Parts: sequence; C-alpha cells; structure tokens
Amino acid sequence: MEPAVSLAVCALLFLLWIRVKGLEFVLIHQRWVFVCLFLLPLSLIFDIYYYVRAWVVFKLSSAPRLHEQRVRDIQKQVREWKEQGSKTFMCTGRPGWLTVSLRVGKYKKTHKNIMINLMDILEVDTKKQIVRVEPLVTMGQVTALLTSIGWTLPVLPELDDLTVGGLIMGTGIESSSHKYGLFQHICTAYELVLADGSFVRCTPSENSDLFYAVPWSCGTLGFLVAAEIRIIPAKKYVKLRFEPVYGLEAICDKFTRESQRLENHFVEGLLYSLDEAVIMTGVMTDDIEPSKLNSIGNYYKPWFFKHVENYLKTHREGLEYVPLRHYYHRHTRSIFWELQDIIPFGNNPIFRYLFGWMVPPKISLLKLTQGETLRKLYEQHHVVQDMLVPMKCLPQALQTFHSDIHVYPIWLCPFILPSQPGLVHPKGDETELYVDIGAYGEPRVKHFEARSCMRQLEKFVRSVHGFQMLYADCYMDREEFWEMFDGSLYHRLRKQLGCQDAFPEVYDKICKAARH
Repeated sequence: MEPAVSLAVCALLFLLWIRVKGLEFVLIHQRWVFVCLFLLPLSLIFDIYYYVRAWVVFKLSSAPRLHEQRVRDIQKQVREWKEQGSKTFMCTGRPGWLTVSLRVGKYKKTHKNIMINLMDILEVDTKKQIVRVEPLVTMGQVTALLTSIGWTLPVLPELDDLTVGGLIMGTGIESSSHKYGLFQHICTAYELVLADGSFVRCTPSENSDLFYAVPWSCGTLGFLVAAEIRIIPAKKYVKLRFEPVYGLEAICDKFTRESQRLENHFVEGLLYSLDEAVIMTGVMTDDIEPSKLNSIGNYYKPWFFKHVENYLKTHREGLEYVPLRHYYHRHTRSIFWELQDIIPFGNNPIFRYLFGWMVPPKISLLKLTQGETLRKLYEQHHVVQDMLVPMKCLPQALQTFHSDIHVYPIWLCPFILPSQPGLVHPKGDETELYVDIGAYGEPRVKHFEARSCMRQLEKFVRSVHGFQMLYADCYMDREEFWEMFDGSLYHRLRKQLGCQDAFPEVYDKICKAARH
C-alpha cells in the first residue's frame, strides 16, 4: 500500500508543478520529464501492439484478401471525390504527426483526406526473391519478419518507424547503398490508385514512365497501395571493422576507397569534427569469434555513436561481430544522436539499465506533443538535413557544412546513383557514386539564421548537381527547386494522368516558400 501512496503523492506533486510552471514551460525547458514519464511508456505500448498485430495478420494469411477489399475502398473514395466536383486536392488521411519527417503538413486540414489503412506484409516469395508489402509497413516490421526466416532487404533504412510508402515517395538509404543504390532502386513494382480512381501496376517494363517518376514524388502522382521489393539471403551477423582516420584529405580518401570496394556489404562514416572520423566497413557472416560478439541493440548497451567515438578517442582500430538486426537498427535507440538533446542523461549506464528498454520515444509522439513554440525554436536553432552530393565533391562539401552550420557528428553514407529517368539522376549518362551527408543537431556556427544558412547550403548542393532529401525543411524557391530536380518526366505524367487538379505539385507540398 505504501508504494502506491508514494507514487500517488509524486504524481500529485508533478501535476502541481506543471500547474505552477505551465505545461508549455515544462515541454520546452524540462522536456525529458514529459518524455520519460509519458512518451516512453506510450511508445512501448504502440510498438507491442503493432508487432503483435503484424505477426497475427501474417500467420493467419488474411492480409492479401483484405488488401483487395481495402484497395477497392480507396478507389471508391477517389471516385466519390471526383463525383463531388474535385473541389480540393487529395492527400492521404494519415495524420501529419505520424510521419517521421519533422515538417508539419498543414495541407492535411484543407485537402480531401483519403483514408488508406494499408499496413501489412502481403507475401514473401523466396523463389522470386520478392516481398510484397503495403505502404504503411515499417522497417521494424520488415526486419522482424525477414531476418527470422533468413532473408533481408538489400537496402534497409535505419529507423524502425520509417514506412515503405515514405521511402518510395520520398527516399531511403543505408550503408549498403554503395552496392544497391537508394531504396527506390531495390523496388521492382509499384501498385497505385490514380486520380481518376483507376488501379495501375508499373514496373521497369510495364508503365515504365510512371515507375521511374513515382520515387521522390511525395504522393503527387497517385496513391501507393502496394510495392514489390527485392530480398536477398541474410546471414546472422555483421563482421564490423572500425578505423579512426585523422585529417580531412585522409578521411575523404579512405571513405571513397572503401565505398568503391563492392566486397564490403556495408560502408559508413561518422565525422566527429572536420578532421576526425571513424570509417566502418562490414560484411555479413555466419561465423564469429565469440569474444568479439557485441549485441549493440540490447537496451543496456551504450548508444552506438558514443561507442564508435571511443575508437577515435583511444586511437585504435576495432573488429566486432554484431547480430544483423542489431546492426540494421544501430542508430535507432538514440535516433542517431538526437536523443541526447531530449534526454541529456540517456546514455548514462544507470538510465540505460533501468529504462533503456523503453527507448526511443516514437518520433511521431514527439511531434504530436511538440507545441508551436517548441517547433519554432527547433526550426530556428536545430538542423535536420540530408544532402546528397557526388563523392568527388566530398571534401568541398564537408568544408561547406562546417562553415555554414557546424553540426557534429555528421553521418556519411555512400550510394550508387544509376542513370535512370525521374526526378533524381546523375548529371551525365553514367552511373555515379554519391554520398549522403546527414547533419542532425544544434548548429554551432556564430549567428546561425535558419533560412539564410540553409539557402546558402542548398545553393552549394545545386552547384555540384546534388540533391536535398525532401523530408527536411527546404527553403528554395520554385525555380531553384526545379534546377535541382529534373521535372521533365514528372510534369508530363501529371498532365497525362490528370494530376494537376487532384494533387498539389511536389514543390507546393514540401517547400517552405510555397507553404508559408
């Protein structure tokens, strides 16, 4: 009885404190209190529910039958919109706070919301080496199922909550992308409901223009209802090598060479300053040295980026064997390094052992409880950006990031970019090696001003024929945007498929200059 009374007294005192200080004050200045007491338990409940649901649905094999029924319902909603006069644009009915993007989608309030309840893995065909999934299937669902039966995706983006639809309509990348390209490049077919309510399937040989135009289109050509994605045999572990490198020239040279070696299954770099980095290379394996096994995904383990930093501080190379699923989600527990700004003591051993099993809070719930004041503070004093530039421009790009925003650590992930039609492709006619430069955190450059600093960075990326990931805040005007992206095929298909009255243009949907 006494513990219950003590808990009740603590809860009462906490509520009184919120009443005195104000909820907004607590959410801004003591956010960790709210996150630890409310969002972590709620996130855990969400995860358990969706994991159990996905497992039951797949075991009962009910997903394919229900899928066809749900697609017909989406077609019905679109046709009803058309019969009612097509008065507003359409968008998915999924709440904006559920997306992983930090951007607030205000268009949800003014557009016709089409409800799309498609969150199941439909089929795994190991003979054809294909998995067929619905658009709201998450990377957490995919790894849980595929690794349990000895398969995996060639490119499996990091965070658990990323959805297949988001990775196709936006983009996705992982440390295997130097072999396989972006997430769109491992997809073999898309199924969509178009602006007139019709259903279409597109592949590289069937409706190929639409197939190549869909990636990066942000849902402005139709509603994705299913996708077929390549799978490859998986092994149990990743043999992971850590090599600290010092000096910008040496870092870029080492990273480029490792990215060109296709015998590396995984290549990744963490840059801790302009002249200090750890380059990691990995290969899948079933054989391990037990003394070097490191299950980095266990809740009590140090955050991965902190673990990697130890190799830099101690000036030593390392070799570890990491369980495959742990490797895929190595940055998930700390949301790369963003969680250190939300829970400053999150990597403390005491916190990890007592509460690490509840980490991380779901990004969607963090967005939902952010509030307008905190959102504006983040917008002005926080950077979350992924810029994709040619590998040959890496030294210049890192110096530009350093001078314009000065955010560390920086994530480096190489990828091969094929010369294919669509919004994103190399400048020439040949496949080219690119690198994703991910900057997440508080800028340490003096007098940082979000709009001017980011426009300066965007200008540099355009100048080297690079691209900006569209989940992030984009400050370009329309002319600059279409200078960065090739809109020729996209605009032709929008006109051909009747999208101009059905969906906003991708620029109007994602760029700040269009939304404000």
